[in-house]
Amino acid sequence: MQNIRAFFVIVSAIAVLAMAALLTASLTVAFAGILAVLSLGRVLSARLKPVPVRAKAGKREMRVWNDGRGTIIDL
Repeated sequence: MQNIRAFFVIVSAIAVLAMAALLTASLTVAFAGILAVLSLGRVLSARLKPVPVRAKAGKREMRVWNDGRGTIIDL
């Protein structure tokens, strides 16, 4: 009777250890997959960002002069 009990205890301990190993492996694969998707998204979003355009290109300088009646500032 003790041999059968010891056999079931050993088999259940091995089953628990196997399930723990399987859980650890599946969590590791899931974590690696999440990191891969996030890094791929970051690379693609960096590639798809529009190039900044200078909106004030060709703007002429501000002119300031005095016509005798006051200072004129031409923006």
